[in-house]
Amino acid sequence: MKPLLSLIITFSFLLMCCHKKQNGSQNQANNPVPNVPVDITIYPNDPLNFKIQGIGGWQYFNGGINGIVVYRKSQQEFVAIERTSSYYPDNAAAKAKVQSDSFTLRDTVSNSKWQIIDGTVTNGPAEWPLRVYSTNYDGNVLRIRN
Repeated sequence: MKPLLSLIITFSFLLMCCHKKQNGSQNQANNPVPNVPVDITIYPNDPLNFKIQGIGGWQYFNGGINGIVVYRKSQQEFVAIERTSSYYPDNAAAKAKVQSDSFTLRDTVSNSKWQIIDGTVTNGPAEWPLRVYSTNYDGNVLRIRN
């Protein structure tokens, strides 16, 4: 019984390693979502941005290709994700929308899903994560860039 369990664990580990290696080898130059210049300044404490004043809050902003969703991960950390679907990057109707759980983004055309905390794919057919932009927050000003 123990050798069988060891074999199953080893096989599972090998499968996970292969999957991670495959995803890690995706060259960003081949990313299906175009890389457009982004340089946005947001003031999270502004009453207009009340949706991102609390941890776990999110809000849509103009920018990027089809807009950006900003998610407040912690008191000092934000995530900025391009809404353009990595499965249908040329279809504006396929842009990712935050779901009612506030943790999942979904493109309603392909039904692909991604995590809001880092843009990773949770359900295909998409194989690429959503494009994530760099954020810098000084306690007052949030800068989003690429």
